[in-house]
Amino acid sequence: MSLWTSLEPASATVDPGSSTRVRLRVRNTGDVVDEYRFEPVGDVSPWVSVEPQTLRLYPGTTGTVELTFAPPRTSDAVAGPNPYAVRITPTEHPDAVTVPEGNLTITAFTEVRAELVPPTVKGRFRGRPRLAVDNVGNTKVTASVAGADTGDHLSYEIRPGNVQIEPGRAAFVETTLKPRQVIWFGSKEERPYTLSVKRSGVDPTEVEGTYVQRGFLPRWLATFFGIFLALALAFVMIWIAYKPQVSSKATEQTEQAGAALAPSPSATPETLPSTAPSAPAESPAAQPAAPEPKDDGAGGGGGGGGGEPKPPTKKPKPVVRTAATAVKELAARSDGRHICYRAYVADKGWQQPVCDGAEAGTVGKNLPIKVLNIAVSGTKGVSGNGAHVVEGWLTGDKWESEGDGVDMYLGSSKEAVSPLEGFTLKTTEGIVCPNTHVKDKGWQKQGCTEAGNWRYFGSPMDQRLQLEAVRITV
Repeated sequence: MSLWTSLEPASATVDPGSSTRVRLRVRNTGDVVDEYRFEPVGDVSPWVSVEPQTLRLYPGTTGTVELTFAPPRTSDAVAGPNPYAVRITPTEHPDAVTVPEGNLTITAFTEVRAELVPPTVKGRFRGRPRLAVDNVGNTKVTASVAGADTGDHLSYEIRPGNVQIEPGRAAFVETTLKPRQVIWFGSKEERPYTLSVKRSGVDPTEVEGTYVQRGFLPRWLATFFGIFLALALAFVMIWIAYKPQVSSKATEQTEQAGAALAPSPSATPETLPSTAPSAPAESPAAQPAAPEPKDDGAGGGGGGGGGEPKPPTKKPKPVVRTAATAVKELAARSDGRHICYRAYVADKGWQQPVCDGAEAGTVGKNLPIKVLNIAVSGTKGVSGNGAHVVEGWLTGDKWESEGDGVDMYLGSSKEAVSPLEGFTLKTTEGIVCPNTHVKDKGWQKQGCTEAGNWRYFGSPMDQRLQLEAVRITV
């Protein structure tokens, strides 16, 4: 060994985001002039700089090299002791490598970020937002989650209530918001609330959201019921106050007829008229009116329509036009390969399917795509998977695969699931060439798959931008 080394100090401590220096002293104990190259090795080597990187020493002389350690303030700089080494390679004797070792202790720091997905939820009886908690520090974090709002209008169900998050990882907390009082009539009301991520010894991290509570019945329906009730009461009062006087004149006319036929006291039987007109047996007014014949109608059930009622006719359910419906119609009209697709747009729902390069979705309206419905013909089927802005690949390595003329769905229309940021596709035969429109980036460069191979289309995975529109050809 023709080299002597010394690290001063052998152990050092540094805070993430700052730097510290260690001096490496080197002495040429050989008998020839030599040049030495210095190379840091170990887990912390990406954050080490050496100055100078080469050193030329005469026999018996000593030189100094400075090592500067500058770990970033991220979760990559793991807290605790981290051994390191410096590989010293002589130019004259490259096989005689010397590797002095030292220890660098990186101090711990904690930093938590939280985000509500979505920040605004709507409902009559409950809302279900998700809280994403990211640990961007370099040590494990244990935290609890609690909710509060001004006026105590909401109750909170939080699952799980406590989380442990490793450095560089995230945890998702499911939250159910329930209003303490139901709005039976009236318009919607906004209920601001706050979810707090609490850790021991530090101030809580608060995230604000809004729960829009809808009325159970609209206000116009309450007004209609009030007017209907007032009219019903008025009708009943008028009916009670108005009693029609119905009387029969049959008795009066009978009494008048009897008085005309009664004999006077001085009259004899011979003087009585023999042909006095007889009183009518009953007055026409007292005789019951003859029943009028009733129209039997088309049913022919005499006497008041005694026929059995016909059962109500059921209305046919509306037919949903999917991508498979459209591609089958197109394939029937034109041979060859075709692709049809439609988009489920946030706050708007399903659009009508389009085919072979037409545009699906929206552009410039901040309405991301949540689900893509795709169907093909002439390619022996299509496979794919959807990547979400927050959750990433929601189904992991489970790929959706469908044959020709069958609907394939990528993504989720659930309110708690974030929109799509992109998707992958693969066909058995032929190629698929999507063109995607990403929020704040516009239309991306069109790309094509190769038969039997996967390819990703959409926002760059590290940017996590919302997918807004697509055009696909085969």
